[in-house]
Amino acid sequence: MSTQKKRTRSAPDVSQYIGNCRGLAVFLLCLSGVINLLALTGSFYMLQIYDRALPSGSVPTLIAFSVLAIGLYLFQGLFDVLRSQILVRYGARLDARLAPLAHQVVIEMPRYGYSTSEALERGRDVDTVRGFISSQAPIALFDLPWMPLFLGFVYLLHPMLGLLTLAGAVVLIALTVVTEVMTRNVVKDTHRAAITRSNIADAHARNADILKAMGFGSRAVSRFSAANDKHLHLQTKTSDVTGSFSGLAKVLRMMLQSALLGLGAYLTMKGELSSGSIIACSVASARALAPIDMAIGNWKGFVAARRSFGRLKETLAAMDDEARIIDLPAPCQTLKVEKATVVAPHTGAVLLSDVFFELKAGDALGLIGPSGGGKTSLAKSIVGVWPLLRGSIRLDDADLDQWHSDKLGAHIGYLPQDVSLLEGTIAENISRFDPQADARGIVAAARAAGVHQMIVRLSQGYQTELGPNGTSLSAGQRQRIGLARALYGDPFLVVLDEPNSNLDAEGEAALTEALKGVRQRGGIAIVIAHRPSALAAVDLVGLIQNGKLVAIGPKDELIREPARVATVPASAGKTRAAPTPSSGGKVRAAAAVAAAQKD
Repeated sequence: MSTQKKRTRSAPDVSQYIGNCRGLAVFLLCLSGVINLLALTGSFYMLQIYDRALPSGSVPTLIAFSVLAIGLYLFQGLFDVLRSQILVRYGARLDARLAPLAHQVVIEMPRYGYSTSEALERGRDVDTVRGFISSQAPIALFDLPWMPLFLGFVYLLHPMLGLLTLAGAVVLIALTVVTEVMTRNVVKDTHRAAITRSNIADAHARNADILKAMGFGSRAVSRFSAANDKHLHLQTKTSDVTGSFSGLAKVLRMMLQSALLGLGAYLTMKGELSSGSIIACSVASARALAPIDMAIGNWKGFVAARRSFGRLKETLAAMDDEARIIDLPAPCQTLKVEKATVVAPHTGAVLLSDVFFELKAGDALGLIGPSGGGKTSLAKSIVGVWPLLRGSIRLDDADLDQWHSDKLGAHIGYLPQDVSLLEGTIAENISRFDPQADARGIVAAARAAGVHQMIVRLSQGYQTELGPNGTSLSAGQRQRIGLARALYGDPFLVVLDEPNSNLDAEGEAALTEALKGVRQRGGIAIVIAHRPSALAAVDLVGLIQNGKLVAIGPKDELIREPARVATVPASAGKTRAAPTPSSGGKVRAAAAVAAAQKD
């Protein structure tokens, strides 16, 4: 399952998840047109009051115009509320559809070398986009196309007033463009600084015990403070730019309002304009420039939402579309590792190269070798956590890429080095949070892992709440529950990485019985071990050193005749094809297995 092969799948488009919003946008634009037409009520009301009601002294005329204006204002308010509620609900619908996908990416990104903070940014991106859509900022976008309506009204009152208002609008639009240019790079730097700060905070939180026990908590705080200061500096710089231009825009708007009133007064003195037109011009020009002013005031929100939506589009484009994958039968025959090459997701360094072997139902392989040789890297690639650079991992000859990830997971049991349980009950953790979990299956997995008696001794038994990361249990208890989780559902392939690192003698005996159980039911087990006792139930042993599988063969034969390890044909026993190792590798493998036997 190479990275290249995964990229050949058709990538889903964002419209598949959020729907076609073009019809909604057209509806909101038309609704905004009605609202802006009704917004002229104030200007027409001023014209009628000052030019007709006051000169005539007619109270009924005043009342009639006032009642009409109140009715139009009520309709405007009703449509305004309707537009706002539509945007809020659309934002919520967008969140409901994108948040689960973003969280799926949060789970996937660490596999490719991204930090937890970078991964969690995808979830925050959804919040940012929803918050933007639910705010008043999009209203400015829907009102901007209707600016000419107010400019035309002011121009009809007098051409000079219209030209002055247009000039003011051009200046404010220019300020908006300058704001965008000056904040674009700073906003990117601020975002990167925020991620760096979050990475440091997350690392410190995960290593709180170490910071406290060894007394360098104050230095950790200083390290965080330096990152926080850089973030604050960039954030302040961004706020200074947007705040300055926002303040300048407000001043220019007030100056323009005064200039319009002054020019209107001058034109009235010249007999070219009525007194009511002065007030109507002031109201209409303010409404014409309001969307620009609102856009400048919400510019940080515009930029943040645009950046977040762009990242979400990239995220969805990078996701694999598994909807068209055909469900394959449950694997029951072989596991083949064919010229597998694994690289570190965060650096690209080659950790393991050209590994080749085959296991059949009932086999159990123990992987041994020095630390850093590539054993854990191989385990992660076999279970599909790390993608391969080259080669393939096959179950019953089907590449892992041909399986739907959720379907494949039901056939794999995996116990990593660092066992982490999720917040929930013991039963939920063992059943992998299956909402339709079978209680008998949960107990069967616990019995297979030899942890049933330990669980029932707890006050709440299988319903015991574990808390964050299962910290209410000891390391050994977590490891045994993790083993039960790996065995739940009798998966065909079980991969255990240092499964006895925190176990006592009773736990190791249970582990040996669990491995025997996997073999007896026709499954395949792979065990990575530094402590030789973990190899008691395996029949094959492989030695990994310096990123190479240098020896592989039957455990007993490896001890008796290490020189024949890689040359025994597959038909002569359970030995599988492997790269031809050096004699030194064979001897080291034999020595390790001999130590296991002695143990």
